[in-house]
Amino acid sequence: MKPLPEGQYIKHFQYGLGVVIESDEERTSIDFNEHGMKFFVTSIMVVEAAEGEPPKRRRAKRAKKPAK
Repeated sequence: MKPLPEGQYIKHFQYGLGVVIESDEERTSIDFNEHGMKFFVTSIMVVEAAEGEPPKRRRAKRAKKPAK
């Protein structure tokens, strides 16, 4: 399989729906709705394009440093 475009909405048989974060000829990073970030070997991963729009993601909040 060739690298996927960043931001593509995909469907994986085990993890469900996710968004491609980064993809090159060796590795692909996908952020799944229910399972979080997963990393795959691009040449052997099995995914298909999903229909619809990926859900909007909230940015993680930073933990505040304790006051001195």
